[in-house]
Amino acid sequence: MHLLWRQARTNPVARWWVLLTLVSSANVALWFVLYREFRDGRVTADGNASSLGPMLLLCGAYVFGCAFRSFLPRADVQRICLVDSWLSSVFIGRSVATVAEICFVAQWAIVLGQLGAVTRADTTLNVAWVIVPLILIAEIWSWYAVATTSYLGNAIENSIWAVAFLLVGIALGRLLPEFNGLVRWTLAAAIGGIIFYLAFLVVIDVPMYFSRWQAEQVIGGRRLLGVVEGLRDASTRWIVTHDIAHWKDEIAWMSLYFSAAVWASLALCALSSLDGQLPRYRTEAAAMQSVSPRIDVAHAMIGRVPLN
Repeated sequence: MHLLWRQARTNPVARWWVLLTLVSSANVALWFVLYREFRDGRVTADGNASSLGPMLLLCGAYVFGCAFRSFLPRADVQRICLVDSWLSSVFIGRSVATVAEICFVAQWAIVLGQLGAVTRADTTLNVAWVIVPLILIAEIWSWYAVATTSYLGNAIENSIWAVAFLLVGIALGRLLPEFNGLVRWTLAAAIGGIIFYLAFLVVIDVPMYFSRWQAEQVIGGRRLLGVVEGLRDASTRWIVTHDIAHWKDEIAWMSLYFSAAVWASLALCALSSLDGQLPRYRTEAAAMQSVSPRIDVAHAMIGRVPLN
């Protein structure tokens, strides 16, 4: 690490690494601010703050996991890293990433569940149930790429992420007419972020991995590792390189991943803290629509009571 700091003035990869570490340090500090603010439930008025405990833990796993990967960047299939340490092994890095990513999508599922419960939106509730299993499948393909060193696994993994967040975007779009004020603006910002994320995946990320896989096929393909052999290789072999040529295709997605995605995780904590206050942000029409079925039931019950 000291070598990277010394290279920061002359090496673009070292400058990028310094920026990653600074952003990640700020993200960790923000998590502690949220933890101090929300741990006692001072922001809620109806005693529902206890639900923030799991959200804070899930967010913490993602924030600290991304910080770990920022300080020790590595590229899985290539087995390259910036810091010469056993902690830079692909096996450890991918294990941390798997836990962090499952925690991140679990945050989305919890928030969608909260919003769907308030609005009785079946679309949103169904998406909340679907996205975690989808990402579990994506993680399996990610580990396939790690074990075999095949970029096809990465292409499929990120395609599944695209499908999952397309569903999240649809679920949030369904909720837009239901809320006003701060919640509506938050939902709109989230949809905008998801549109950008999907465009990045479809235009840049997935095609990059697919083209790498195709290039290997054109030149006759290289021998893929077996699962056991590949996992052993991922645990014991790492190649230290500070050459921009080796990192230039990784910089874009890592920079967005370790900054914007972490901010989304922190924002989900803040949005979840409004759980007990969400009815206050309902639009008048949505609130009336929610109440009308109860009125109809009450009228039906009154009609059955004998008026003696």
